[in-house]
Amino acid sequence: MAQETATLAAYVADLKFADIPPEVLARAKVLTLDFLGSAIRARRDAESTPSLLNMLEALALDGKGESTVFGDSKTWTPAVAALLNGALGHSLDFDDTHADSSLHPSAPVVPAAFAVGEMVGASGRDVLTAIVAGYEVCCRLGNALDPTSHYARGFHPTATAGTYGAAAAAGKLFGLSKDQLISAFGVSGSQAAGSLQFLVNGAWNKRYQVGAAAMNGVIAATLARNNFVGSSESVEGKHGLLVGYSDDAHPDKATAGLGKTYETLRIGVKPYPSCRYTHAALDALIAMRREHNLTPDQIKRVEIGLHRNGITLTGDAATKRHPTSIVGGQFSMFFTGALALDQGSFGWDDYERLGDVAINTLADKFDVVQDDRLEVGRTHPFGARVSITTEDGVHERLYADPSGEPETFPDAQAMQQKFLTLARPVLNGRADQLADAILSLERFDRVEQATQLGRQ
Repeated sequence: MAQETATLAAYVADLKFADIPPEVLARAKVLTLDFLGSAIRARRDAESTPSLLNMLEALALDGKGESTVFGDSKTWTPAVAALLNGALGHSLDFDDTHADSSLHPSAPVVPAAFAVGEMVGASGRDVLTAIVAGYEVCCRLGNALDPTSHYARGFHPTATAGTYGAAAAAGKLFGLSKDQLISAFGVSGSQAAGSLQFLVNGAWNKRYQVGAAAMNGVIAATLARNNFVGSSESVEGKHGLLVGYSDDAHPDKATAGLGKTYETLRIGVKPYPSCRYTHAALDALIAMRREHNLTPDQIKRVEIGLHRNGITLTGDAATKRHPTSIVGGQFSMFFTGALALDQGSFGWDDYERLGDVAINTLADKFDVVQDDRLEVGRTHPFGARVSITTEDGVHERLYADPSGEPETFPDAQAMQQKFLTLARPVLNGRADQLADAILSLERFDRVEQATQLGRQ
């Protein structure tokens, strides 16, 4: 290992807005907008939101500050705003994904950037620079951890590597030096946590631990700003992130091409509000339903082949076949697949069909299996094989990647429409104003001029 912590810290400290290619900045703005749509809708709709707000009130952490919580009517202290925006933006499971690292980059990074950006009076350019820095750090660390090994150890990479990404974004906006960022990463290593145990009972941990990653990154950077000494070699050290959280780490991936190639451009977006490992199968099911004019009564059997990570997260028949909670549904290949095959579509409001007899009956016809064809020689783990058996025979499709990956990234109009569909029920006409502001964030001298449009 070769000083990955220091190399990443130097990159963040030295990064300038002018250094970032225009296509990377454009992608960062679209990804930010996409994330905010989920956060705004979750403020109203996510069933876990009241518990979060009640906890903050009970602990007297609900005091007024200067930072925006999107979709909320008040301003909050920076750390709490980061927590809430991170948790809310991840609650619908409709936020972006980075395939190679199997994590959601915006969920920890964007909340940290906006919270600190408002705190220090940063410009839109400053915040965009910080977001890109955060994306690069967390995606690269996710790559280095090796998601398959990381998942096998029971960790959620958005919460672990994401803490470092949040610290990078916050630290950039504080103007931290390389040495201060090393300390911030050192503190991040002590805060990087996130268990996959939520899969067992559809728990809300996943939402909270991503919000906590955003908050902990802000705290880590603030400590470093105040001369707190954090551990060195937090990434590569004897007791560092890569040693403690993976059995098959690839340290070189943390810094490969740093400053020349951008992982930001490898971030994909979700067409469906569910685990990314379900999406290729959902694309195939919807396409096959349309192509063959399939109806539920024609279906005898459906077999879905997934990467082993997809099995871990969505394919356990004993716990996933008939989910009763939204989280359970988000991580059920059976429920989401049956829904897509029944309707020919799938959106956030369709979780109203949890427990629907017709959906459960169709889900009973599904089997989910590991398929080596989706692992051997493939860079990305998100593909799927779908086989549908009817009286007419077997129809089969293999999708190497789901829609919304960089090769099939939606155009700006489609991305804006997804945002407006989520945000308009909460913000009404201000949703359009906020969309325009985020997509031109670099023109604002103070980022608050844009973010205040996201308050209810």
